[in-house]
Amino acid sequence: MTIELIIFLFIIGILAGLLGSLIGTGGCSIMLPVLFFIVYKGDVNQLPIAVGTTLVAVIFTTLSGAYGHLRIRNVHKQTALWLGIGGTIGVILGSIIFSLLILYNYLVTFELILGLIFLWPAIRMIKEGVFSPPPMREGDHIGGEKRKKGVFGFLVGIVTGIAGLGGGYALVPGMIYLFGAPVYITMGTSLAAMIPLAVIGGFLKILGNYVNIPFAVSLGIGTALGAQIGPRIIKKIKPNILKTIFGIVFFYVSLKYILLYFGMHI
Repeated sequence: MTIELIIFLFIIGILAGLLGSLIGTGGCSIMLPVLFFIVYKGDVNQLPIAVGTTLVAVIFTTLSGAYGHLRIRNVHKQTALWLGIGGTIGVILGSIIFSLLILYNYLVTFELILGLIFLWPAIRMIKEGVFSPPPMREGDHIGGEKRKKGVFGFLVGIVTGIAGLGGGYALVPGMIYLFGAPVYITMGTSLAAMIPLAVIGGFLKILGNYVNIPFAVSLGIGTALGAQIGPRIIKKIKPNILKTIFGIVFFYVSLKYILLYFGMHI
């Protein structure tokens, strides 16, 4: 590991933290592809390490980003609590499934799983952001039953445990489309809900020896810095622009993973 690589990952972390805090994710959509496709050169045998390292780095993003949003009262605490409770149970189950996939040598399947995970929110957000943006809801309240939020968090937690993604890719559109949440409040709420998912999921990945600690720390420090910038500029950006950014980034990543599964590269 060279100093150039450390600096590179630190810069990637800053960009990931900035984007993540703007769209309510942990920046996984940038960090995971960079680790896998650039640092590990698409080596499928290193995919579990890329997944685990990304999830540990997300711990820094969620803590920093959630704090930044909390300071400007951009977190719906009740929703974050129930999503986090359900997600905590889910991430433990997902981590078990993750280990079983590796044990039974289904590494290549990870590529297809990751591609499909990114696809749904990408298409939905692009559609809403570019072609038919819905009327903007104002306010700082997220409706819906606590039980339903817990179940939704549980499902997201399972995928987080398997794929190493913080969960924002699903939490943000889920809160918007399932619970009718205002766009701005979902960003901070998502990051707050992701804290237990990232901490517990990351800890389990470390126990399984699926984490490159120096890489995770380099990315994590960068994301922590970048995540402080997002909350300061979020309300200066129109919601449909946020959705479009979210969708385009995820669609590209989705396509890249799916095509790689079939032996094609973009």
